Order: sequence, then structure tokens, then C-alpha cells
Amino acid sequence: MDTVDLSEQELIRRDSLEQLRKMGIDPYPAAEYPVDAGAREIKEGFKDEEERRYVTVAGRIMSRRIMGKASFAELQDSTGRIQVYVTRDHICPSEDNAELYNVVFKKLLDIGDFIGIRGYVFRTRTGEVSVHAEELTVLSKSLRPLPVVKEKEGVVYDGFSDPEQRYRQRYVDLVVNSEVKEVFIKRTKVCTSMREYFNAKGYLEVETPVLQPIPGGAAARPFITHHNALDMPLYLRIADELYLKRLIVGGFEGVYEFSRNFRNEGMDRAHNPEFTVMEIYVAYKDYNWMMDFTEKMIEKVCLDVNGTDEVEVGGKTIRFKAPFRRVTMTDAIREHTGIDITGMDEDRLREACKQLHIETDGTMGKGKLIDEIFGGKCEANYIQPTFITDYPIEMSPLCKRHRHHPELTERFELMVNGKELLNAYSELNDPVDQLERFQEQLKLSEKGDDEAMFIDMDFVRALEYGMPPTSGMGIGIDRFVMLLTGQTTIQEVLFFPQMRPENKGNRNDAQT
Repeated sequence: MDTVDLSEQELIRRDSLEQLRKMGIDPYPAAEYPVDAGAREIKEGFKDEEERRYVTVAGRIMSRRIMGKASFAELQDSTGRIQVYVTRDHICPSEDNAELYNVVFKKLLDIGDFIGIRGYVFRTRTGEVSVHAEELTVLSKSLRPLPVVKEKEGVVYDGFSDPEQRYRQRYVDLVVNSEVKEVFIKRTKVCTSMREYFNAKGYLEVETPVLQPIPGGAAARPFITHHNALDMPLYLRIADELYLKRLIVGGFEGVYEFSRNFRNEGMDRAHNPEFTVMEIYVAYKDYNWMMDFTEKMIEKVCLDVNGTDEVEVGGKTIRFKAPFRRVTMTDAIREHTGIDITGMDEDRLREACKQLHIETDGTMGKGKLIDEIFGGKCEANYIQPTFITDYPIEMSPLCKRHRHHPELTERFELMVNGKELLNAYSELNDPVDQLERFQEQLKLSEKGDDEAMFIDMDFVRALEYGMPPTSGMGIGIDRFVMLLTGQTTIQEVLFFPQMRPENKGNRNDAQT
């Protein structure tokens, strides 16, 4: 490797690496190391009156205090940190091996290195539960210095806090910012809780294609790729809805999937081009049943993850206690704009948008215009969980017509903290009506709407074989985790959010 661009610290660590090898110490030994205890378990389980307990622990060195023949180090593993007490006489009872302490531990090991320790648990004079080392093993030499984060009286100094660096180098972020790991642990708990809820009711978790010949199930701009063997374009899925409903046609009465979806659209604090959605479809149910089902699920997950049905987001307390408020879209628009959109055609909706100072363009049909009104003037007002129901038919090409108002659909979205969290329908199962709706979407596409749906004739064919009355719901996992962890940007709940290419002018620019 060219060492021209290496920092002084990196050069010193590489020199230490070579010195370890010359001493016959492999800085990257065999993969197995017999760990039998974690930092948290050791500290929580220690009792002063118990007999001497031997443990084998491993982790990163996060701090050291060299004190002549005795020293302290702090090891960090996946459960937390534990103090290690290292003395020359215990790890080097023979003078011939004194270099293990004097040279290796004191001079050649650095913060960030992985070591293994075997020893017994005790409490120091200051009261801290620690491990008294009797054996020390080098497990992995760190060639780059970690950011040194200092804390005094609860105030953090020199923190690794720049968002650009944190998202690009998440592996460093997780090491030095312990609270970040808790966000992702809660993310896993969210999915686990939802699975438990669905599985208890007998619904089946399934997998559907990521590469699709037609991007369907949502109105969005897709990513396009090419399959060489078939010599045909394929699309990264924007939703898994149409495939899940094919399984309902096939005879399953309840299916769900946690799906990675991809939409070739803008990036901001609430959007990433790759994101996670959970979609579920249940036969013989409608959107009224799904509202009841959903609010109970949301409340359960919140309790499972946080132990309470309340969360704090941006200084606001949001309570996920069922039942949630329910408001029709028409009433929501009337309440917040004073305009009744009932029966309005496209021209009148454009006039309403102009009156409300909402920008429009010629590609927008009725559905898009209504969506702009709601998004621009109403959405932000719904902080507490609120179901917005009964959307105009032009906004919902896959949704069943309302049983009492044929110009509307049996659809709801859950608004929380001024944003859509989930979307649900009584699913359209009339193949003739479905084809007509797809054809209306094609007209929008011809007008220039690059988010209009494609016509999926195979899905129409599936409906022609018959699909029972069905309700479906999709929830954005990333946004849900944001709410439950009090985060205000989607990047904080994605391990590796999409980033612009980094500046390659200087190798160390992105790390220091």
C-alpha cells in the first residue's frame, strides 16, 4: 500500500503491526475465541460474596490508563463496556514473557484494537466491577484511529457528530456513539413485534420478486435495469402489492411481506430511494376491519418496543392509544381550506389550487390535484394518529369503490406527526373495473405523468380467475421506527442511507 497519504497515527499503527509479527504474535489470529461472558452480564450478575468467577471476554480497547506495572483498560463488546485490570505479574509470571506487558500492552496496542481477556471478576476499591486479567490475546489490530470522544460531567466533547461522516462511516458511528446502536435494536424489535402479531393470527410471511417485468402496486418512478440472458428490461420493485394479491387469488387467506422497495425519486429527511415497507393482505375483510386491526397493531408494537404508548418527537408527545381519530379526506380539506371538493372536475380543482396558491402543471389529473391540496394544506395538521378515509377514486387505482359513494374509494391513510405512515384499502377485485382504472393511468402517463401506473395484464388475468373480498395495508417501516425512536430524519434509522459520491481528492478527508 502507498503510505504517502497515510496520517502519522496510521503510520505508527502499521509499524506496531510489523513489530507484533516480528515478536511472533499474529495480529489477526484464527477466527475462534472462546468468549463466555459479555460486559453487561458480568456487571449485572456480580455479587461480592460469591466465589471467584473466571470469565473470558473480548472486545475493543476504548480507553487505557498505564500505571507502571499495573494498568486499566476499558473493553467494549456488543452489550456495553467492562473495565479490565492488567498487571505484569499476572499476565507475565515469567520475566522472559515480561515483554507481553511492557512492549505489547503498553506500546503496541492502541485504542480500537480487539483483544481477548481471561481472568476473574472483582470489584475495585472505587467500586467498579472489573475483570482481573490472567491471559491476554491480541485478536485484531486496528490500523485507523477511532475518533476520540470525550465526556465530562455529562457533556460530550469532540464527538463524532457530523451527519455526513456518520452516515457514510456507520461502522465508526456505531462504535463511538452508543445511542445509535439502540435505534437499530429498536428497529429489529418493531419488525419482531409485528411478525408476532401477524403470526398469532395465522397469517403467512412470504417473499415476492424484487426484479419485476412491470413496476406495479404504486404510483412512482421506477429504477430500470436490463437482464442480459433474456434481453429485456426489468424494474426494481416499487411495491409488492400486486404479487401478494396474486397469492390471495391462489387461495391463501392472509399473507404479509417485509419488502425492500426502490423508487427513483428525490431524497430528503423523509425519503430514501431504497426503503422498507410491510404489506399485509387478508381475505374476506374490508377497510373498516383493517382500521381496527391496524390501530391495535400500532399500539402493541409501541408498547413492546418502548414500554409505553407515548413517544416524544421534536418536543411533541404523540400517543398511540387505540382507537385513533377518523376523518374523511373531503372533510379534512373542507376543515383546513374552507373548500368542498365534492363533485369538482379537473378545471374547478385547478381553480381551487390557484386560490390556495398551490402550484400545478399540465400533467396533473384530478387525483394529483386533490393530493396536492391535501398535502399542501391539510397533512401537517395531523400530529396525533388520525385515519384519513374515503379518498376520491382518481387517487386510488387499485382500491374498491365506496359502497355508498361511488365517486370515492374505501381507502385510508394513517397520518402521524404531519406525515403519512401507512396506506390501506378494501381491495379492488372487479377485473373489468381494474382494467379501466389501469387505462386511466395510461392516459395520465401519455400526458407526461412519469409516476402513473403501468398496465399489468397478468394481474388483470389473475383477477379474472376470481379474488375474494380482501383488505390490504402497507406501512413504512423506516418512518414508523423514526416515530418510535424520536428521530427526525430517515437517515438516522437506516444503517447505510444512500449518499452522494464522496470527495476522493484526499484519502483522509472522509475520515477526519
